[in-house]
Amino acid sequence: MVESGAGFTPVGERRGWQGQVVSLSVAEIRAPDGSVYEREIIRHPGAAVVVPVDGHEVILVRQYRPAVNRELLEIPAGKLDGEDEPPEMTAQRELEEEIGKRAGRLELLAVFHNSPGFCDEISHCYLATDLVDADRRPHGIEEQHMAIERVELAEVINLVASGELADAKSIVGLMLARERLG
Repeated sequence: MVESGAGFTPVGERRGWQGQVVSLSVAEIRAPDGSVYEREIIRHPGAAVVVPVDGHEVILVRQYRPAVNRELLEIPAGKLDGEDEPPEMTAQRELEEEIGKRAGRLELLAVFHNSPGFCDEISHCYLATDLVDADRRPHGIEEQHMAIERVELAEVINLVASGELADAKSIVGLMLARERLG
């Protein structure tokens, strides 16, 4: 069971559906007043997201996202392959799969919840520098058709303001990287 907070206590949970990446559970929670209520929760193994910086540029990917039925400009990212996989290993794997690079240096910028209102996914966000070429190994149909784009790190604010960059994990990662790199 997950730690409770502010007088709320998990009572039980039943799995409603299991997919390849996520599952849906219905959790019973006891409120501070003693009442018990239910919430649907998406369970996710966690992810690594990576801001690959090469000089003054960041390397992004543009890929189709079925949930919003459009292509999004994003930083490389992917789910942890099991509870035992270190997020740094996931980060390196995703760099190779998506942009054909390896990081000589990975620096953890933050660990954050993506959508805690309904999902337990946690993202480990890294700054990747000292990039070297590696064999690109796309995984899945979307990655096989994604485009790799280089953007000046200084242009990130304009991309967010214009709506061109609308992916939350990418906005968080890029803003943290800008702050870290000055």
